[in-house]
This record gives sequence, structure tokens and C-alpha cells, in this order.
Amino acid sequence: QVQLVESGGGLVQPGESLRLSCAASGFTLAYYAIGWFRQAPGKEREGVSCISRTGGTTYDADSVKGRLTISRDNAKNTVYLQMHSLKPEDTAVYYCARGGHYYCVGDGRADYEYDYWGQGTQVTVSS
Repeated sequence: QVQLVESGGGLVQPGESLRLSCAASGFTLAYYAIGWFRQAPGKEREGVSCISRTGGTTYDADSVKGRLTISRDNAKNTVYLQMHSLKPEDTAVYYCARGGHYYCVGDGRADYEYDYWGQGTQVTVSS
């Protein structure tokens, strides 16, 4: 059974860094693009980044551009989201999702292009 499990969230202060992990099981991660999304309280879910199966293509939302690095280790069945210089507006539940293809469709931010989702991990940025 396909599963995606996010971890690494927590409470951090503004300016700090955090690395989220997305552990995949029940399928061969190497065949799929993976996206990261987030949803802040009272807001719609937002796609923040996508990585193709080889790691050769990524897309970052304008709100996080330059502050995050998405990567993957297919041998470990894990995708990572390294976030730097965190801001209070980055506070959200972060989700990873499996893409329907090996590449990121368009800018990688359309949630209907993803078929399986994790349960999310909370990131809170506050002083």
C-alpha cells in the first residue's frame, strides 16, 4: 500500500532552518516526481516545490524561492525539503505528495496532478 510519511516539523524561531523528510513506501520512489505543499490556517493549500524522479527539475513557489532546497535519495526512498531563513508566514502544515508522472507537470504546483498524500507535519515559526 502506498504511503508517504512526513517528519521533521517543529517549532523554530524566525531565521532558523529546518529539514523536512518524506519517507515513501509501497512503491518505487525512483519512478515518480514528488511535490511538497503547505497549508496555513485559514488559507488554501499551496504548492511550494516539486522534484522530478532524477532530481533534475525543481520548481519553487515565489513565496519560498531562494530559501529552500528540495532533494531526494531514491536509495533511501526519501525526499527532503531543506528550508532556510524561516519566516512566521512559513507556518503551516507541510505535505508531500506523489506525482502522477516521473516529471513535474507544469510548475509542479497543481494538486490534482498528485495521487497520494502524506498526513502532514506541522511547522511553526515563532519567536
